[in-house]
Amino acid sequence: MTLLLWSICYVILATLVVVLSAKLADYVDLIDKKSNISGAFIGGVILAAVTSLPELFTSFSAVVIVKNPNLVIGNILGSNLFNMTIFGIVILLWAKNFSKARIGKSHFKITMFTLFLFAMMFFAVILGIDYSLFNISIYSLIIIITYIISIRYMANDESDSDETTNNPLTIKQIAVRFVILAVILVCVSITITYVTDILAKGFNLGATIAGALFLGIATSLPELTSTFALARKSNFNAATGNILGSGVFNFTILSVSDILYRGGSVYESKESNSLVIFGFIATFLTGLCLFLKGRKSDKNSNISFIYRIIGILIVLCYILFIVLS
Repeated sequence: MTLLLWSICYVILATLVVVLSAKLADYVDLIDKKSNISGAFIGGVILAAVTSLPELFTSFSAVVIVKNPNLVIGNILGSNLFNMTIFGIVILLWAKNFSKARIGKSHFKITMFTLFLFAMMFFAVILGIDYSLFNISIYSLIIIITYIISIRYMANDESDSDETTNNPLTIKQIAVRFVILAVILVCVSITITYVTDILAKGFNLGATIAGALFLGIATSLPELTSTFALARKSNFNAATGNILGSGVFNFTILSVSDILYRGGSVYESKESNSLVIFGFIATFLTGLCLFLKGRKSDKNSNISFIYRIIGILIVLCYILFIVLS
């Protein structure tokens, strides 16, 4: 096949990822309306896990099948930077509605956890400092512990959804449909890993850059689709939870990939420096936005303008990464 045909395959697979993930998100939304589970937990754990399925299986495929760990760290860090960019675009477009919306207190804490994990990547990736325990990087163990703690915070957050639905499907029927679509999404995700590896070689790109651009964007399309859909409904609590929950979950994928990879550490990547730096800055700006939100600054007439400035700066981080790469 020519490079053009492989590129077309990539576009088709990416489209399938969006369609399947959007439908899975609909089923999760039905679970939200048919249960009393915390809204922050729904967005930050369940929906985030659903929209992160592509990152999960493309990363596993990269280390187990393709055996290219640079694709993994590029995929994960690239996805997280792109996710923060999605948040930046949301507050840029819906600043006024965002300023009036109720945001769970756990979201700021999850942002701090994500900031901590990006800071840890500075030592792992940029400085190359790594320690292993039973052939598993100490960073992987810290990431898993951090994710478990973050789940606890999201689960204990207040539930803010009083919405109901007239959908006749039962929880069991929803679960069956969910599993079927999830299996199809897994197959598509594994296939897109192969295509990305081929495109990386065809365009003469480094594996980490290819992972950040091709895999990072394609596997973040579900977050983009579901977050924008929630923002249009002014459900910024779930939208924010989806972005932040996906970020922490993605780091967990990185840790599990490291455990599965037997050829060394997935954190050994000289091409990921800019991803770590801009990812840290974008996460810090996201935290600043949520900090202002938590200080009840919504009464400030200029707060919408401040949110838009923060949104522009977050988007600028991604643009600079692309240019410098």
